[in-house]
Amino acid sequence: MKVVLGVSGGIAAYKACELLRLFTESGHEVRVVPTREALKFVGAPTWAALSGNPVSAEVWDDVHEVPHVRIGKGADLVVVAPATADVLARAAHGLAGDLLTNTLLTATCPVVFAPAMHTEMWQHPATRANVATLRERGAVVIDPAVGRLTGADTGPGRLPDPAEIFQVCLRVLRGRPLDLAGRRIVVSAGGTREAIDPVRFIGNRSSGLQGYALARTAVARGAEVTLVAANVTLPDPAGAKIVRVESTADLRDAVLEASAGADAVVMAAAVADFRPATRQGSKIKKTDGEPEPIRLAKNPDILAELGERRRAAGAARAGAEGSGVIVGFAAETDDVLANGQAKLARKGCDLLVVNQVGEGLAFGTPDNAATVLVAGGEPVEVPFGPKEDLADAVWDLVAARLS
Repeated sequence: MKVVLGVSGGIAAYKACELLRLFTESGHEVRVVPTREALKFVGAPTWAALSGNPVSAEVWDDVHEVPHVRIGKGADLVVVAPATADVLARAAHGLAGDLLTNTLLTATCPVVFAPAMHTEMWQHPATRANVATLRERGAVVIDPAVGRLTGADTGPGRLPDPAEIFQVCLRVLRGRPLDLAGRRIVVSAGGTREAIDPVRFIGNRSSGLQGYALARTAVARGAEVTLVAANVTLPDPAGAKIVRVESTADLRDAVLEASAGADAVVMAAAVADFRPATRQGSKIKKTDGEPEPIRLAKNPDILAELGERRRAAGAARAGAEGSGVIVGFAAETDDVLANGQAKLARKGCDLLVVNQVGEGLAFGTPDNAATVLVAGGEPVEVPFGPKEDLADAVWDLVAARLS
């Protein structure tokens, strides 16, 4: 496919070289269109050598080929990374002072912006209004990451990891609808840990891959995503707000806080059902004889609590406008569907994603298969494939209930 990579004048312009490499190595034809300011950070010869295509920031170069119209009309995707506050403003107001903004005005394909700028610039009302305008027009604007900026400052405004921007672009190229645009989504991922002592814990095998796939695909479909991550070491999905937690109690607090007013909550994390009744203040030492047994206490049932809170709020029906869609996950080893049906009825959620786990199944693997049980409807089978495909199947069902 033909991809236009727009690069604007920020220090993060050098990171776009990695994004360009990811596109070209996956077989895409890429035309780089920098702004004049971007060429002060990375020169045209670099872009031309990496892309194999000519590079210009001016509408006056090769006028006989009408580049200011032809480039945008012939693209399957336009991605601007980094997108400065200036480029976002010019795009939102339809200005066309260089080749990049002309390309944006003539593009009929999906457009993705990956902003990068100083925190105060990102949070300024003018920038927020421009971002809202672009999103209303159907563009995907990825929220910047939080981290170290130019100089000693830290905050939101950092360009997300190029590999994660690339993943969002791949989902957009697959033609998924922007049916979650304007929706607030909460996703939990990973596995909780319950401390035995300062060294040891009770945990599980969850890697967080499925929850991260859900967050990544939701961003690509236009959602505002909060990802509550329990003990996950994966790269942050571009555009998602990350809240890191450790225990089930931590995860409960974070999910309940984030879910206030959310349009959908997806509990993909593997949550411990039990925790040690008491946590030792120092490391338990090995002694002669049998060790003391570890007494367990029940953890809060977060999925059931979400359902109870919705019922208490007086929602007219599950998934009704304003009540939020609740999605649970059930990892089962035996009697998979029977246990899943019982859990769906018990928890009060709208959808329950049921999959079989075990050696080499689900946990820590890039692929998954599942049955999505639907409250009041027929089950949906999702065949074995990438976890992003299962995530999109879940969002299809969520979007249908939200509409």
